[in-house]
Amino acid sequence: MSVWFLFNAALLLWAVWNVTAGLSTHTTYVHIILGFAGFLFFIFNWTRNAVFSTIRNVESRAVKVKLARMSKRIVPYHRWTGTTALILIMLHGMSVISFYSFDLSNMKILTGMLAALNLLILVLSGWYRLLFDSSLKIRRLHIGLGISMFCLTVLHFIF
Repeated sequence: MSVWFLFNAALLLWAVWNVTAGLSTHTTYVHIILGFAGFLFFIFNWTRNAVFSTIRNVESRAVKVKLARMSKRIVPYHRWTGTTALILIMLHGMSVISFYSFDLSNMKILTGMLAALNLLILVLSGWYRLLFDSSLKIRRLHIGLGISMFCLTVLHFIF
């Protein structure tokens, strides 16, 4: 099993903890639900990285084949779940700004804006790979953006 499964599971548990804490303290929670829904779509897509990492590192051919078949079934939806995550996160950001105003000195808003910008480029690079250029360079860019999205999400949860 890849270490990414553990990281993803830990981040998911942390997100659930933050959402339940946020729902108990806020009177308006539309922005929390939108952010959590967008996060779920992102973490679903990012878990594919853990599956591919496991495929590369596991010795059992039967496990490799099983994981590859599972991943193959998800591939047609990958770009659409990423796009849905982007839409939900943009709605989350708009609702946060409408509730709390736009203040880049607030670290929560700053990390959220950076994560949203990263997610926009991540989704665009995924569509670019599908439609125009599926080179190794674009693939590495896409994976690097996914890793930075994971890190920015962690930072967003911290603040």
